[in-house]
Amino acid sequence: MGVTIKDVAAKAGLSISTVSKAFNDYSDISSETKEYVRKVAKEIGYYPNAIARTLKTNHSFNLGFIFDENASSGLLHPFFAEVINAFKKEAESLGYDITFINRNIGTTAMTYLDHCHYRNIDGICLAGVDFTSPEIHELIYSSVPCVTIDHVFDCQPCVISRNLEDIQLLVSHGISLGHRRIAFIHGENNSSVTKHRIRGYYRCMSDHGLTVPDHFVLESKYLDTVKTRELVDTLLELPQPPTLILLPDDYSYIGAMESAANHNLTIGKDISFAGYDGSRPIQLLRPRLTTIRQNTELMGKTAAKQLISTVETPNVAGCESFYVPGELLEGESIADLRSPV
Repeated sequence: MGVTIKDVAAKAGLSISTVSKAFNDYSDISSETKEYVRKVAKEIGYYPNAIARTLKTNHSFNLGFIFDENASSGLLHPFFAEVINAFKKEAESLGYDITFINRNIGTTAMTYLDHCHYRNIDGICLAGVDFTSPEIHELIYSSVPCVTIDHVFDCQPCVISRNLEDIQLLVSHGISLGHRRIAFIHGENNSSVTKHRIRGYYRCMSDHGLTVPDHFVLESKYLDTVKTRELVDTLLELPQPPTLILLPDDYSYIGAMESAANHNLTIGKDISFAGYDGSRPIQLLRPRLTTIRQNTELMGKTAAKQLISTVETPNVAGCESFYVPGELLEGESIADLRSPV
């Protein structure tokens, strides 16, 4: 038989009732006693039973996570993998477990909402999903506490990068180095992330008095190096090609490098590129990519804290959006076209 609460009480020299109250954070038990009980429990290898804790608190201490992005890279996705890991670490440090929620239990199909009820989760975080899906809307507008990443609903808290402002920062940097013909290969234009980046690009170009030819703005797919290479080829073969090309993400730089090599162009001299994300592996390539590094650590931690706050204090927690600024990483991939003084 495993270690029981009776063993903890005997070892601590306290009553079973006092030990139970200490585990359940009763207000009539001092913080010193609670800490002492936890220390004794750890020493003898006792852990409170999860089912018993659920019955007492009406919480399962289990958070759900839905992640179903279009690139089919799963948990290897360079951006979301870091966000999810930060979410997981923060949630676990606050006493919660994580369950990934999908549409199936084995071979039995069910909705996301049904799966949440089946797993008895306390709250759900959604990232990289089709936020226009009726099934997602069913979940968002249900009684299950939710937090979204990179998409804003008026009824739920959201954690999102400052995509519009960050792309403006990137474009402004290129302009400050003398670039005027700046093209933008963006990701799929079916998300608020992409729409904000496109708007930020046009707005920054306009603010600097620069016009954008229609053929300078092209749609690719996120993390698709082949498609991006083809679009870079198209831009480089124009009669008057851009001097700087903004890419959908850092991984697209691999396709851009191949295109530049095929055209016998030196990156950072004959042609310039800028990315978005701040991917660590891509920063090892040379010339080092100039990019916007998203603060994935802060995004994941904020999402976990806000979701737990909504679960534990639903009448206090708000529905506001939390905008996380990125950081400009200056590499060697953008040429300095300014005239010498």
